Amino acid sequence: MGLLPHRFGLAALNQPRLSSLLSSFHHVSLSQRGRRRRHTTTTCPAECGALDYNGDNEEDAKAREKDAALHSALSRLSGDFGHESMLSLPRFFRSRRAPVISTGSLKLDMALGTGGLPKGRIVEIYGQEASGKTTLALHIVKEAQKLGGYCAYLDVENAMDPALAQSMGVNTENLLISYPNSAENVLKVVDTLTKSGSLDVIVVDSVAALVPQCELDVAIGSAYPDTQSRIMTQALRKIHSSLSHSQALVVFINQVRSSPNSGQGFGPVDEVTCGGNALRFYAAVRLRIKRTQLLKTEDKITGLGISVQVVKNKLAPAMKKADLGIQFGRGLCCESEVLQLACEHGIIAKEGNNYHIGRHVFSNEHSAEQYLAKNDVILSKIVRILRHTIFEQLDSFLSSAAQIQSSAAHSRSILISDQHRQRAFGRSPHDRCRPAQPRVSPQRRSDPDMLDPDLVDPNPSTRRRDKKKRMILPYLVNQGFFLPLW
Repeated sequence: MGLLPHRFGLAALNQPRLSSLLSSFHHVSLSQRGRRRRHTTTTCPAECGALDYNGDNEEDAKAREKDAALHSALSRLSGDFGHESMLSLPRFFRSRRAPVISTGSLKLDMALGTGGLPKGRIVEIYGQEASGKTTLALHIVKEAQKLGGYCAYLDVENAMDPALAQSMGVNTENLLISYPNSAENVLKVVDTLTKSGSLDVIVVDSVAALVPQCELDVAIGSAYPDTQSRIMTQALRKIHSSLSHSQALVVFINQVRSSPNSGQGFGPVDEVTCGGNALRFYAAVRLRIKRTQLLKTEDKITGLGISVQVVKNKLAPAMKKADLGIQFGRGLCCESEVLQLACEHGIIAKEGNNYHIGRHVFSNEHSAEQYLAKNDVILSKIVRILRHTIFEQLDSFLSSAAQIQSSAAHSRSILISDQHRQRAFGRSPHDRCRPAQPRVSPQRRSDPDMLDPDLVDPNPSTRRRDKKKRMILPYLVNQGFFLPLW
C-alpha cells in the first residue's frame, strides 16, 4: 500500500505513453489469468485522469507537428518558386472566394449564384446568331469600366459598331479595340495582356472566326483538319497558366453548329461549339443564350426576349436560367427586372397597379420603367440597394452553413475521440470512476460454453438465438443499416 502513492506520482510526472501503459496492463492480465478465473478490477480516478491527460497530450502534439510540417513545407516551396507562387503562405491562407464583375443584369447575377462573373477565370458565351452574345459581352465591359477597370475587345469578326457600344453605356475612348488577322496573333495578344495584369476584361469575338495562318497562306479548298482545335488547346494552356497570376476576366464568344451525327432520325439536332473541346473544359462558366420571343410596342418590333442558361459553373450550382429582354439600340432592359425585384424586396411600394418611387406615383408598369430609364441616378441607387440586399443575404446564408458544417465536424471529432477512449480504456469517460465490469477474453466471449455459468442463459435455444444475433449485427452494420458506435 505504501508504493501506491509513489506509483501515482511517477505516472503524473513522467507521463508514460499510452501504448506502454496498455502493454503493461496486458502483461499483468496474462500473468494473473492462471491464478484467478473471475476478478473485478477497480481503477482509481487518478489513473483515469493520467491516462486521459496523456491521450490528450499525444493528440495535441500530433496536431502541432502536422501544422509545423505544413508551414515548413509551404515555406520551402515559397522560397523555391517565389512569393507569387500559389503555394506561398499568404496566398494559401487567404480567402478562396474570387472577386466578380456584374453582367449588367440582376437576374443573371442571381442565376450565377456569386453576383457576377469571376475574375481570373475563362468564360464562354455561346448561342445562335443574333441572340445577344455581343450585347451581353459589352454590358460586362460596361460594368467593369464602372469599377474603374481597363478592358480590351478583340473584334475578330470585324462586326462591332462603336456607336452602338457607346449607346449602351460603354466608354469607347478607354476601350482597347483590336482587329487581329490570324488565330495565332489573337491568342498571343490575349496571353500578353493577361500576363500584364493591367486589364480587367478581355473579350474575344469570336472563336469561330479565328483563322490559322496556314489557312490564310494557301488557296481556298486546301485541307488542314483540326488545326484550329490544336491551336486553341495549346493557347488555352498558356492563357490558363497566366490567369493564375492575374485578375483578368477572359470572355470567349462562340458560335454553334449542328452535329453531323445528329438529326439523321427523329429527334432534336445536337449543337456543338467551334474550336474543339478544350474551351469547354478550361471555362469556369459557360452561358448558353437562346432567343425566345420578339418584343413589340404597338405592332412594332423593338427588341428580343432571350433566355440565358448557366450550363457550367465552377463556383455555384449550375443549370439555372434567367429570362432577359434586349431593346434594339439600348441593350439589356434592366429597368423591368429592377422594378420587379424592387417590388419583391419592398424597396418600391406597389398598391394595385400603382408604383410609388420616392414621391412619385405611377399608374402602370410602363410609365414606371420609363421613369427609371430617364433617371440613371435613381436607377443606380435602387440597383445598389438590391445587390446589397440579395447578395448579402446569400453571403450570410453561406457563412451560417459553413458554421453549421464546422460545428458538426467538431461534434463528430468529439464523438470519435470518446469512442477511441472507450475502445482504449474499455468504458466511456463518464464511467471511469465506477467499478469496471468483469472483463472476458475474446476467446471466451466468442464461445458461450466457455463463459461463466451466471453469465450464460441455461436455455440452449436462447444461446443459439443470441449467437445468430451476434452474427447478423456485423452484416447489418456493413450494409449501412446501423451506425457502429465502437
